[in-house]
Amino acid sequence: MKAFYSDHFVLPLPAGHRFPMEKYSRLRDLVGELSTLELIEAPAASDTQLLYAHDPSYLLKVIEGKLNPEEQKEIGFPWSEKMVERSRRSAGATITAAKTAINEGVSGNLAGGTHHAYRNVGSGFCVFNDSAVAARALQKEISPNLKIAIIDLDVHQGNGTAAILQHDASIFTLSIHGENNFPFQKEKSDLDLGLADGCDDQTYLHSLNQCLDQLDDRFDPDFVIYLAGADPHEEDRLGRLKLSKKGMRARDETVFQYALDKQIPVAFSMAGGYGKEIESTVDIHFQTIQTALQFQQRY
Repeated sequence: MKAFYSDHFVLPLPAGHRFPMEKYSRLRDLVGELSTLELIEAPAASDTQLLYAHDPSYLLKVIEGKLNPEEQKEIGFPWSEKMVERSRRSAGATITAAKTAINEGVSGNLAGGTHHAYRNVGSGFCVFNDSAVAARALQKEISPNLKIAIIDLDVHQGNGTAAILQHDASIFTLSIHGENNFPFQKEKSDLDLGLADGCDDQTYLHSLNQCLDQLDDRFDPDFVIYLAGADPHEEDRLGRLKLSKKGMRARDETVFQYALDKQIPVAFSMAGGYGKEIESTVDIHFQTIQTALQFQQRY
């Protein structure tokens, strides 16, 4: 299985910044020991590709460093050329993983899941919306009739993705998230399920299966982009849900099994994860990669 990385494009963040930048390099070190995984440096998304989902004036502001202080605060990162390059690479990783999955069944991005980025503004540590960009890239560059489902299981609603794609009937947005968590003003996905604080494995997995049944009834996708956030885990400091490590594995297995049963490809990204100890987040992401490898071998 091929997976694409961009962790060596590091953002210069101030000391004490709460974004866990270090998790990406730690994850790559860990998965680099897996003999059945091929790690490839992510290419940068082109301007043309980013414009599939973003407004030209916003893209120019990002590239030229003209984001005002409020816009930078909303993103959560100070502007830098490295921020631009890393954001391009993260989007490029999901695009390339999606194109790879078309031929190989499953492929992944060791970062990505930047679902809070809107068409014309960044937010919540997200500059470019890699899932929306990748979905449109598949349709514009591979197959115009492809029906794509974005299954977002980060603990935070995929508000930017929902807003960008709200009038696009060819891409179905599904978000299962903490109802009382960020963003506090939700957007309307094609299917939203907000979960109560403290949600456990049994409730989560039952809800996920119900949502996948609805997805099948309402849309019947040809391709899945899966945001495998680590933040529903019980040890996440921003998550507020109570999924065990075993429950997180079952979540991943449920999504990959859904795609395997339909014989449709899956491109996955790591999305969020803010463990009280960074090791717990890296461990959950590593478990997702291991699960993906098991399913990729069955395609």
